[in-house]
Formats: sequence, C-alpha cells, structure tokens
Amino acid sequence: MRIVVALGGNALLRRGQVMSEANQRENVRRAAAALAPLAGGHELVITHGNGPQVGLLALQGASSGPDEAYPLDVLGAETDGMIGYMIEREMRNLLPQEVPLATLLTMIEVDAGDPAFREPTKFIGPVYPEEEARRLAGENGWLIKQDGANWRRVVASPLPERIVDLQPVRWLVEKGTIVICAGGGGIPTARDESGKLQGIEAVIDKDLASELLARELDADLYLMATDVDAVYAGWGTPAQRAIRCATPDAIRAFEFPAGSMGPKVQAACLFAERSGRKAVIGSLSDLPGILAGTAGTTVSASVSGLDWH
Repeated sequence: MRIVVALGGNALLRRGQVMSEANQRENVRRAAAALAPLAGGHELVITHGNGPQVGLLALQGASSGPDEAYPLDVLGAETDGMIGYMIEREMRNLLPQEVPLATLLTMIEVDAGDPAFREPTKFIGPVYPEEEARRLAGENGWLIKQDGANWRRVVASPLPERIVDLQPVRWLVEKGTIVICAGGGGIPTARDESGKLQGIEAVIDKDLASELLARELDADLYLMATDVDAVYAGWGTPAQRAIRCATPDAIRAFEFPAGSMGPKVQAACLFAERSGRKAVIGSLSDLPGILAGTAGTTVSASVSGLDWH
C-alpha cells in the first residue's frame, strides 16, 4: 500500500515547548519510531509542518535588518532541509541500512491571483502575549491574529495547484525509497507575467498540499497525524464525541476550527472525493489501529453516513 503521512506540528514541537534542537530531535524520534514499522510492507511518503521554524528564521532575519532578511520561499527551503534531515536521521537509525531514504525540496505552484493574498490567515512563528505581538508587528510590518490565548504572525495561505517536483518524487517512491518532501506545504511559487516561476511571500497549508501530493501519487491512504486520537464533533464541550468514520458530506455538517482541525477535515474530504480512496485523521501512536480501521477518523465516499467511536 502506498501511504502519504502528513506529520502535524506536534510531531516536531509541542505547544509551549522551547524551539530547541533537542526538543525537536526528541519529538522527531518519537514520530520516527511510529513510522518505521510501516516501511517493511508499504511505500511511504512523509510530509511535515514548518510554521514555527519558518517564523523563527523570519524573526531572526528581521532583527538583522530588512536588507538581510530572506523571503518566505527561501526560508521554507531552509527549514525543509533542516527538518527533512532530522526525520531522515531518526528513521535511518531504526531501519535496515539497505532501505533508501531521501529528502526532496519541493516547489509547489499557486495562483498569483489567489484571494488568500488579500486575507492572510496562516499562523507562523512563535506565540506571543498580545502586547509583545503588537510591538513586533509594528516594528516588522507584520499582520497578527489571536491564536488561543496568545497572538502570532499570519501570512497568506493560497491553495496549492501543482506539485512542480512531482516526477522525481514518483521515481523515488517507485524505486522503494522513503521520501520526505513537500515540507510545510512545499516551497511557495507562482508564475510571473512571462511564465517564469518566482518565489512568493506565503505559506501553503501543509494538509492541502499533502492531499494534492497524495492524489497525484495515487496513494492508497492519506494519513494526517495530529495530537488527538480522532476528529471530535463538539470539541471542548460536554457533548463532544469522536467520529469513527464519515462520508465527506456527513462530516462537513459539523464546524471545525479554521486554525487547527478545519484544514485537515477539508483535505480529507477532498482526497476522499477526488481519489475515491480513504483519508484518516488520528494520532501517530494509534498507527496500527488506523491501518486496521479501528482508530482515528476515516473519511471515505464508500462508507454510509457517519459512525461514532
């Protein structure tokens, strides 16, 4: 079975943790331990988030002066290499030496006229108390929005339209390579008036980019690994219930937060509808159950209505 796994941000950095190499290494080690058993009987492609890492590099660049700050596409490429290396290293320590692994920097094309550029919504970087966030926004020309009890920088998040580097990803997968790619939603690019690719100031949603990748690779399963065991209707209320499986139409009847579960549910629905295959949202620790169909939330056009755990 060909599986695309999108690692949630908690696989690299848990909320509230210091963004140190040691913390990220330990979290990646746990993720690798969950993913390594899949390599024996499945083709595996791994994607990941990079929002906090990109935001930190952007903040460091801004502190050096505007002439020395790199744009978000370049920062995305830098973090993809860093995080890909960390995942690859921990996977290598768990797998037989003959199992090939590769990290690919992956450009993804978006529409330069996407309306997302007019209303930035994608959180990047660390969280701040409101007063500090407003000060930094004023100093650096950021847009900020509230994220839980704190505040964060937001940037545009246009829809992914094409995996520019799809062919080398496909070649490697077909040769039995575990591929780490499309990190952080891929490196954001768009065509200019002459048709040339240019980097853009945006961060593409990881789950939507991974959905497009999974579909283009003809993946049998698209798995979004997060820090909860399933999708919950009424999350955070006394009436919350875990959804076991649902059709896209059935799960769309519920509202999910735009900054967390919403994009995952949207991506799951798109994959189920456009590929005819299953998407699952769940916890990495539940991987055996997810593959057996007993854990996580499965979204599929072939199930009937909605069932609860």
